[in-house]
Amino acid sequence: MKGKVYLVGAGPGDIGLLTVKGLKCLRKADVVVYDFHLNAQVLNYINHHAEFIYAGKRGGHHTLSQDEINEILVRYAKEGKIICRLKGGDPFVFGRGGEEAEALSREGIEFEVVPGVSSAVAAPAYAGIPLTHRMYSSSFAVVAGYEDATKKESSLDWSKLATATGTLVFLMAVKNVDAIVEKLIAHGRSPDTPVAVVRWGTRADQRTIVGTLVQIPALLKEKDIQPPAVMVVGDVVKLRDSLQWYEKKPLFGCRVLVTRERMEGFERLEELGAEILEFPTIEIVPPSSYDEIDACIDRLSSYHWLVFTSRNGVKYFFRRFFERERDIRELAGLKICAIGTKTAQEVNGYGLRVELMPEEFRAEGLVESILRACGPVGDENSPPSERSRAGFLRGMRFLLPRAEKAREVLPDTVRAHGGEIDIPPVYKTRRPESRGKRLRRFLREGRISVATFTSASTFHNFREIMGEDADEYLKGVAIAAIGPVTASAVEQTGLRVDIMPREATVDSLVDEIIGWMCRKKEKEAGTHSREGI
Repeated sequence: MKGKVYLVGAGPGDIGLLTVKGLKCLRKADVVVYDFHLNAQVLNYINHHAEFIYAGKRGGHHTLSQDEINEILVRYAKEGKIICRLKGGDPFVFGRGGEEAEALSREGIEFEVVPGVSSAVAAPAYAGIPLTHRMYSSSFAVVAGYEDATKKESSLDWSKLATATGTLVFLMAVKNVDAIVEKLIAHGRSPDTPVAVVRWGTRADQRTIVGTLVQIPALLKEKDIQPPAVMVVGDVVKLRDSLQWYEKKPLFGCRVLVTRERMEGFERLEELGAEILEFPTIEIVPPSSYDEIDACIDRLSSYHWLVFTSRNGVKYFFRRFFERERDIRELAGLKICAIGTKTAQEVNGYGLRVELMPEEFRAEGLVESILRACGPVGDENSPPSERSRAGFLRGMRFLLPRAEKAREVLPDTVRAHGGEIDIPPVYKTRRPESRGKRLRRFLREGRISVATFTSASTFHNFREIMGEDADEYLKGVAIAAIGPVTASAVEQTGLRVDIMPREATVDSLVDEIIGWMCRKKEKEAGTHSREGI
């Protein structure tokens, strides 16, 4: 049985420009063959049981030749596999997708083409340049900035191309910009025609250089603009002054590293212009055994308090609870305590009410709140250590479903006060298999603004994945820790924590990151202003 190949355009860089259909193809693929010029964050959405094959295709240096890529697609399809051929931009716009489709057609292999957003359209749009405008241009042409080196003669008729359309868009043109400008001017395009070159369009690294046709070669050399870049020639470039929007976002140019399993809660940073680089250093999986939690569920009526310290604790407790075909009414009479508003919201989602939520969003705050809630003996303002002499938790039974490995502050304190507590694991965390090659490159090149850690585990696992150079990588990056426990883990290595919220929640962490970045940008802008005086 023959398989099927999807030729999918991944867009120019902003992961939000990946199409819904492209995402569906990714998620069902057995094999993914991908190029360099796409946002590697796309790979986070892929079925992780799939086989990944890197095809390269970077600036003429290919890990695999086109013939080798064609052969791989054919071979895996004949094995009955579903293949996603993931290409930057659009597969049929200078992406050689047509050649790959021809190879599949010759072998009688079924394929589909999933168009992507081409950088020819997206990069100018993110730079505030419409390719057409009623007052400036009614047509545009997209041209390869370089042609196949094996061609003896150019297939472009420059005498017609130079003035045939209002707007010209050149892809992969930086290396040949001198020759392109020379030919355009020689064939009738005015030397004063506005030109914009957009490098890494739609990404945090986006840079836009504007000048005239005759000026642009020198400007690119002066600003050291390297590929990949899109060049736009035409009067529509004049609109950039009033229409640029992406580069005006308050957090434009910032790239934030998220080391948790999901970026949920960090979306506001994207809305303000930051780019999120997801690099999970921790993943949630079922516990080694369900024996302990099953036994606790069977004697649920014997507990007085059900305590949750995380959303995952809630989620995985109830997943197992319902797998055992139990009824939510069995929780009647149990008081529920939750650390954090998000944890409480997760509990509320099951139609349950949280009786107690400590003001301090960590185990120590929970201990104090439980001591107060359970009816303190004597002066309620006295320290727990003094009130514990009465042993007023004697006879009280607590159930704390949590991760296999966690801090013992709460269990130890409950027992010290005479109470009983069961702490069955309902999930465990582990370090995912990841080599982090792209992240290392970004860190070395100073392309990460802030690294976030939402637990001590995410930090420790990051260091293990990055290896012996991990601390050196982080020295040039602002470190954001969700709370004092995580901050302590970071500082014990000699690194400094730059950002930490008062409340240990992702929302509060994001608020602090936004404030820190805005202050940094204002300071940099002030420095530049003073330098210009």
